[in-house]
Amino acid sequence: MTSQTTVEKASREPQDTAVPAPAKGLRGHPWLTLFSVAIGVMMVALDGTIVAIANPAIQHDLNASLADVQWITNGYMLALAVSLITAGKLGDRFGHRQTFLIGVVGFAAASGAIGLSDSVALVIVFRVLQGLFGALLMPAALGLLRATFPAEKLNMAIGIWGMVIGASTAGGPILGGVLVEHVNWQSVFFINVPVGVIALLLGLVILKDHRAQNAPRSFDIGGIVLLSQAMFCLIWALIKGSEWGWGDYKTLGFLGAAVALFVVFALSQKNVREPLIPLAMFRSVPLSAGVVLMVLMAFAFMGGLFFVTFYLQNVHGLSPVDSGLHLLPLTGMMIVASPLAGAAITKVGPRIPLVGGMVCTAVAMFGMSQLEIGTGTLTMSIWFGLLGLGLAPVMVGATEVIVGNAPMELSGVAGGLQQSAMQVGGSLGTAVLGAIMASQVDSKLGDNWKAAELPPLSPQQLDQASSAVEVGIPPVNGNVPPEVAQKIAGVAHDTFVSGMSTAFMVAGIVAAVAAVVATLTKRGANAEAGAGVGHI
Repeated sequence: MTSQTTVEKASREPQDTAVPAPAKGLRGHPWLTLFSVAIGVMMVALDGTIVAIANPAIQHDLNASLADVQWITNGYMLALAVSLITAGKLGDRFGHRQTFLIGVVGFAAASGAIGLSDSVALVIVFRVLQGLFGALLMPAALGLLRATFPAEKLNMAIGIWGMVIGASTAGGPILGGVLVEHVNWQSVFFINVPVGVIALLLGLVILKDHRAQNAPRSFDIGGIVLLSQAMFCLIWALIKGSEWGWGDYKTLGFLGAAVALFVVFALSQKNVREPLIPLAMFRSVPLSAGVVLMVLMAFAFMGGLFFVTFYLQNVHGLSPVDSGLHLLPLTGMMIVASPLAGAAITKVGPRIPLVGGMVCTAVAMFGMSQLEIGTGTLTMSIWFGLLGLGLAPVMVGATEVIVGNAPMELSGVAGGLQQSAMQVGGSLGTAVLGAIMASQVDSKLGDNWKAAELPPLSPQQLDQASSAVEVGIPPVNGNVPPEVAQKIAGVAHDTFVSGMSTAFMVAGIVAAVAAVVATLTKRGANAEAGAGVGHI
């Protein structure tokens, strides 16, 4: 059976369309299901940003090198990105309840093991396991929501789900700063253990397994291997590109290998009885547009947010906790706007909210490109708040477009596809905008240094200074007189802000392109298939 036949069969067969009777008791109750999966999702989303605050303390405590610390983040990101779609397929095959609960237990256990680790090698190993179990958990949560909620309430549920992810992601630096400053770096990981226990207990009592009648019964092992290798090569090239150089043979080699593996994977899917990703899914223009939209949104958002933290901490001199507090307008607006976006999408469909959201995001990015060294909190808050307002409908609407336009028995794969699009977009945004920043610093730092009449630098010293300025740190050592140090700080911050401005302009252009892509979206053709599947 080809992938086209699989999807066409799913669209013809009338199973999965009945509206269920209201759930009696706790098990299977839609809103309790949402609460249960939100606890687990919060744990994973929080971990995406909270660990960055702990990295300096880990480096000091475990005598780790910079490369070791980078692997703490890169290992997690690689494991998550490589595994998401396969994890979604596991949920479709064995049930999203089981997959979710295994993900919760594994993620919490790996977190506790990190806190008990006494070497950086063990920390990295358990971070990889965190990524693998997190990949099991995220698509399964979406699959459970899709199967539990009737169509008229699904967008509201996804809105609250997106609110939890947004708030957890943005709140990570605040919580991480408090824990590292007042407890220790281990507490950043130990906190996941009680949260995981709560999520497990709630899941055992509340979650109900839902499976489509024609759910997959076999695995495309070859497809899993090919897709995993392709995703690894792509994400690895994006992670290492700034270090190796974008024209370096290693970077180009991994990118070329990724393209070749994706092509071989696509060809292989045509001849498999139950393919990992039936390519006929992408004949749905709204679904394909939703995937592209998620990539572009994550490019602009995650790539831009990467520089905001350096701007707040290294240019304005704020602590990690204060930096997180300055981002509260972003967090708060996402919390408020996500459920409202869900209600609006239910009423008018996703197209108008998605286009409006990306327009707001583009305006916010262009506004942030005008930030200066002395920009005040009020101005920053306006742009951060507008960014949160723009992102909320996109997080909700694009998820509904991707998952809702996929057949019910592929909801896990669709959820994995949505999360993978965010991972790829975020990695791509950080890499591309980082390269733009590096290019701007390389081209302007020497001239700015000379214009400030500072002592000349050798080519090697200039390279070292550029590496510091790319993250907003003045290249000052302890022997520099205060008046010279002040001049160096001014040059470093001016150069950084100039590069950040260019990066935000590019992010704004990408967001504007995403607004155009959003015009191709529409309500999920299979959204009505939710909440009517067989229960086990």
